[in-house]
Amino acid sequence: MATVYYEQDVKTNALEGKKIAVLGYGSQGGAHSKNLRDNGNDVIIGIRPGSSADRAKEDGFEVLDVPEAVKAADIIMVLLPDEIQGDIYKDQIEPNLEAGNALAFAHGFNIHFEIIEPKEDVDVFMVAPKGPGHLVRREFENGSGVPALFAVYQDATGNARDIAMSWANQVGGGRVGFLETDFKEETETDLFGEQAVLCGGTTHLVQAGFETLVDAGYQPEIAYFEVLHELKLIVDLMYEGGMDHMRKSISNTAEYGDYVSGPRVVTEDTKTNMKAILDDIQSGKFAKDFRADYENGFENFESMRKEQRGHQIEEVGETLREMMPFVKENAVDTDN
Repeated sequence: MATVYYEQDVKTNALEGKKIAVLGYGSQGGAHSKNLRDNGNDVIIGIRPGSSADRAKEDGFEVLDVPEAVKAADIIMVLLPDEIQGDIYKDQIEPNLEAGNALAFAHGFNIHFEIIEPKEDVDVFMVAPKGPGHLVRREFENGSGVPALFAVYQDATGNARDIAMSWANQVGGGRVGFLETDFKEETETDLFGEQAVLCGGTTHLVQAGFETLVDAGYQPEIAYFEVLHELKLIVDLMYEGGMDHMRKSISNTAEYGDYVSGPRVVTEDTKTNMKAILDDIQSGKFAKDFRADYENGFENFESMRKEQRGHQIEEVGETLREMMPFVKENAVDTDN
């Protein structure tokens, strides 16, 4: 079982007296930066041209371009999109790193798949909160936090683990607990969860259910409510107390249907396909394909994105959500 660390396990703040540069001011960048600053740490923001410099300035941060921010900092947290990190590292980060600096990430993708090969004289660590940036910030402001993972890839100074644990603690993870992992485990499990269950598995299951009902002659609006709208209720129940809690909260009819029909949808063939997905992740095939598509202007990515956005379930959902102001009230600004 994993060891869970809390505030009391972090004896000193290894970030104290250090200049911290957060590269990127999106969802995670804004949350990490604000939480660290609120805990008294010295934070500057490194921004690419044409990105979110104005928002960072409005929030009171000193904003520099990426090379200047790296030069000025002792600890550099890279919170840029995965696909651009390799090029930014090679051209703007690596030339400005100094021996003894610490290089940090919130996802192990580029390090694990050797897209970034860090200099041997810098520390390399990761802190990955298990929630989107808006939740990391909101829970911090509420006096709580979001669980986090931390890992050390390279300990050039002998202080990398202390710095990583301090970062996890300072962004709020110590209030609720954070766990140690490694770059391989975090990267491969994160990608698998996204592809097989959380994003790929869920969206395609919902879409297939919608199409099955509509093809059978049922109204698209009714199909939307039954296979997408009510999904939040079920996920919230599992989130709050696990699958047993969810099953205790639904009707006997629904629970019985869960047991007899679930295995007809998620079969041994499904699990075989999941293992194939994991194989592609572990072998580096997914990372290679993703990088190749990025270097080709994301032609395949944009084609798939366009196809999915044009699906009937999206059109029906947009209309039905107008009936539900409580949904809009909880909408998250995905640009932040």
